[in-house]
Amino acid sequence: MATLTQPRVREWVVSTRGAVAAVLIGWIVLWIPLRGIHTLSLASSDLTPLHQWLNGVNEAVNASRSSSPAFLYVIDPIRLAINGLVTLIQGLISQPAFDRPAPVLGWLGVVAVFGFLAWAFGNAKVAVLTVVGLVFIGLQGLWLEAMDTLALTIAAVFVSLLIGIPLGVWAGLDDRVEKVLTPVLDFMQTMPTFVYLAPLTLFFLIGPASATIATLIYAMPPVVRITALGIRSVPRTTVEAAESLGSTRGQVLRGVLLPMARRTIVLGINQTIMAALSMVTIAALIDAPGLGKTVVKALETLDVGTAFNAGLAIVVIAIVLDRVTTAAAAQADATNIASPAQHRRRRIVLGAGAVVALVCAYLSYTYVWASTFPDTGIGVGSAISKFADVITTWAQTNLSVITGDFKNAFTRVVLDSAETLLTQSPWWLTCAVVLALAYLLGGLRATITAAVCLALLIGTGLWQDAMATLATTLVATAIVMVLGVVFGVWMGRSARADRIIRPVLDAAQVMPAFVYLVPFLALFAASRFTAVVAAVVFAAPVAMKIIADGIRNVSPVTVEAATAMGSSTWQLITKVQLPMARSALTLATNQGLIYVLSMVVVGGLVGAGALGFDVVAGFAQGSLFGKGLAAGFAIVLLGIMLDRITQAAARRAREAR
Repeated sequence: MATLTQPRVREWVVSTRGAVAAVLIGWIVLWIPLRGIHTLSLASSDLTPLHQWLNGVNEAVNASRSSSPAFLYVIDPIRLAINGLVTLIQGLISQPAFDRPAPVLGWLGVVAVFGFLAWAFGNAKVAVLTVVGLVFIGLQGLWLEAMDTLALTIAAVFVSLLIGIPLGVWAGLDDRVEKVLTPVLDFMQTMPTFVYLAPLTLFFLIGPASATIATLIYAMPPVVRITALGIRSVPRTTVEAAESLGSTRGQVLRGVLLPMARRTIVLGINQTIMAALSMVTIAALIDAPGLGKTVVKALETLDVGTAFNAGLAIVVIAIVLDRVTTAAAAQADATNIASPAQHRRRRIVLGAGAVVALVCAYLSYTYVWASTFPDTGIGVGSAISKFADVITTWAQTNLSVITGDFKNAFTRVVLDSAETLLTQSPWWLTCAVVLALAYLLGGLRATITAAVCLALLIGTGLWQDAMATLATTLVATAIVMVLGVVFGVWMGRSARADRIIRPVLDAAQVMPAFVYLVPFLALFAASRFTAVVAAVVFAAPVAMKIIADGIRNVSPVTVEAATAMGSSTWQLITKVQLPMARSALTLATNQGLIYVLSMVVVGGLVGAGALGFDVVAGFAQGSLFGKGLAAGFAIVLLGIMLDRITQAAARRAREAR
């Protein structure tokens, strides 16, 4: 069987590669005489009838806000309820509330309570990290902004878990529910985060409500999926044993399924918290309070020092929340059962800690010095900002020859070439090429999906901007895959390399997207190249991990057989491990494309232009709202088209093998 299968796979791969190469060469040959014809260009200030109609919809919605039953009885109550939840949490930890000049819990109370919770749900090391991290943020001079970010994150996570965990349990118990939820969750995760900001503001206005709902859309899928996985992972024999003893479905759920899936569910909560924190900072574009707003304003003025200081505070919060929930998952492990003596000793220590936290909370409620974070005069935040500015100035002065020349050369040779090919080709030629590639790589269904997406892209009136975005996306994804293959193979073949590199990748995935822009903005200034580099850093970790796992999962017997036959390391990698990990490579390409595309609007803040700039301009100028909304829809169409083609290609590769 193996001797018949391998030649068939090799023949399919070779024929597909040859056909793809022929299509690309034919495209370039036809582009030369047809360049600049039928490009569907649109000036940055021009609006199509669709954009004007969307502007009219925006005006009509705003005009009917005070009279429409949909607003009076559905949308406004939801908005007010979410705003009330955020305001309540802000009143507890960040903003003056209840006729007080300060929040209920001042800085000392917040530090003590969160430190105690980290200890109770995690361990002493995590509690110390929490206390030190929160105090450090206060010394940065960003206590109020950080607490606003934390309040919005808590609100979004609370609503996400309130909806997500029951849905996850339901999906874990019922196959039909899982089949219904899976495409919805796929769409929520595939859709770039910025895209649904504009329509949300249309109905819920800018502010905490829109930010919370946007965060909910982005952050809820992980907890639903992972909770369902945890429920389904409980051994069937255990469930049957409980049922044979007369337990009802509710008793089985409460006494068996949920306790045994507890660790997995807590891991889902961890992923939801990380996603929520990332989205809360991005939601600053729609006036969400907190550190994200500080970063956005600093990026708009190219104030690298302020952006770096606020970005560092976001990273500190992310690390603290990640470590607390990771430790909580370890504590929730069903196999981690303490002895009676350990349990009693822990209860005594936690009781003492609770008393200390309550005393600190009382002091922060009563005394000004414990309520408002004191001005110590240390000036950690200003020192960090000045240091970042000094490094930026030094880099721009001393490294500008290297970084500037490299940026200009890469932009001219790679970015400009790819963008010129896509934006200056006739629209019908580009469509024909994309459809041909979709058919060769993904088959008929992928071709139909691509055709629908291309037709809708033309309908948005933003064809040329979409092609410019597609060019930078493809270039960034190619770089991601090169890095993914190099480091993924290294990690997959070396346990030591995996131990060293994986924590760095984990840290890179924890950081919110805005933070990536700051150092590259300092090195390369605002440009398309800066946006590409930031997107690569954001997307490369996931590709590296997927490829490393794919290499690691190649059968050791096959590797040993190839080694015994005298294969060199290079031959082993290129002839055995990479071909047998082809499905992992395709999945890495798929995820790399999606992650890169999700950075399009972020790149629009630092000179990327195209659809990202259109979305940002739509937020900033009411007259461009319709164009920004259409640009967001165009990003979704690109994401769906690329996702379906790459997924279909992965499926065909598996079937051929």
